Amino acid sequence: MQQLLGPKFYPFFSGEIAQIVIARYFRLQIICGIVAVLHLVAEQLYFGRAPQKRWLSLLMALLALSLLGGCWLQPKMEKWHKLRYDAKTPSQTREAATRSFDVWHGVSQAANFLMLVGLGFYLLRVGNPADSTRFIGSGKFRS
Repeated sequence: MQQLLGPKFYPFFSGEIAQIVIARYFRLQIICGIVAVLHLVAEQLYFGRAPQKRWLSLLMALLALSLLGGCWLQPKMEKWHKLRYDAKTPSQTREAATRSFDVWHGVSQAANFLMLVGLGFYLLRVGNPADSTRFIGSGKFRS
């Protein structure tokens, strides 16, 4: 990427490309969160029992983090990135934008890690349901 853009344009345009990818990443996270909620509702309708509060809480926390990141944090980081490289902006404002961007980028990365861990736990729950939620138990099939 650095060779393609050249040393003069690399810092700004590589960040802009990353912002485009991150915006799509947050949209995908939000869509997946909505699908997971719909899956939980369908599971409730199919099995006729309310979801456990811990899994519902985990799912809502993951969806809230996705919405927070996609609708609030990502636009702010995009603004700070543009201020950081704008030649018309005073140097003090550029330095403040750089510090803000770096801090919130770290927070964003930590939140992404927590979301991956939470998603892993939720995936384990969906992949290994309790025996009471299965339609036909494995003991019904004997040779």
